[in-house]
Amino acid sequence: MSSLSTAMECAAKGLVAEPCAGGAHRRCGSCGAVAYCSRAHQFIHWTLHKEECARLATQMSHIDVLSQFPFVFSIESPALNHAIPNTRCFFLESFKVHLKGLWKSECRCGPEISSVKDLSITAEWNMESSLCPCTEPGNSLSAPLASWEEYYRWRSLPLHSPAAVLLHWPLTLYHCLQLSRIQASRCDANDTLRIHYLGPEKELLQLPVFAELLALFPGVHLCIELVGPTVPRSRDGEVLNISSYAHCSAESCCCRSFAASEDVNCSALTLKLWKGVYHERYSDMDSNPHLIVAPNAGLAAYPTWLPTIVSLSLQLTSLFHILGL
Repeated sequence: MSSLSTAMECAAKGLVAEPCAGGAHRRCGSCGAVAYCSRAHQFIHWTLHKEECARLATQMSHIDVLSQFPFVFSIESPALNHAIPNTRCFFLESFKVHLKGLWKSECRCGPEISSVKDLSITAEWNMESSLCPCTEPGNSLSAPLASWEEYYRWRSLPLHSPAAVLLHWPLTLYHCLQLSRIQASRCDANDTLRIHYLGPEKELLQLPVFAELLALFPGVHLCIELVGPTVPRSRDGEVLNISSYAHCSAESCCCRSFAASEDVNCSALTLKLWKGVYHERYSDMDSNPHLIVAPNAGLAAYPTWLPTIVSLSLQLTSLFHILGL
């Protein structure tokens, strides 16, 4: 788990009469999945938590395995040495990207989102062009992608490239849209595909990688609204436009001479930032999204998700009523 996941809410927040006493630094000793602001709140919440504690403990036991690098398609990392703190850091260092640009938040050495004010959309891959998708794909997709191997083949990337470590954000959106059967490929330049992205964390430091959606959905204007407590207050309501890919490290690569144009593939990607929780900021956002995703939900650890879930249920009920279902 990265340092971004340590800012948990008290699991008893909103469920007990007494307000929380400071931050939630006291974790459940059995599962470690939920945290509390005080012993008193932990004691009160136990009547609810005891029903799920064992299940959460089982899930938490797999966290170290799930968060390990490299992925199965990448090269095998050598043994650790005393200079690199853990396997993840060593993996990043093997590609010379440890604590660089978009990769800063991919290990425990990286910055916490709360301390970052500059959410740049111009950061670079810090890798050579053969390892990252810094330019337009060589050909359009003839069929939906079904695996990382297919994606790498389409983008002419070697299987040992660590690009997937960052690309899993936009590729997850692509996969969700495929599963939802939204016919984005039929949209024209005047249509907009709207996505509400709930609870962003470290991906706020990796916004340039979402440019890959331009290649995955050519000719479509995508509008992604990211809402969550980790959005810096100074960036609340900000609109960011992306029309080109993040650059590679090669000074001579054509990605550096590319002039962003609204006519390229007739594509555009708009990101909107909202600070707060979804059920409180929904009225400020563009209504009727095609897709709502929450990749970092952690429902058990964050009680404030409950009113958001209720809000989503009401939206779904209203939609069914409109459609006559």
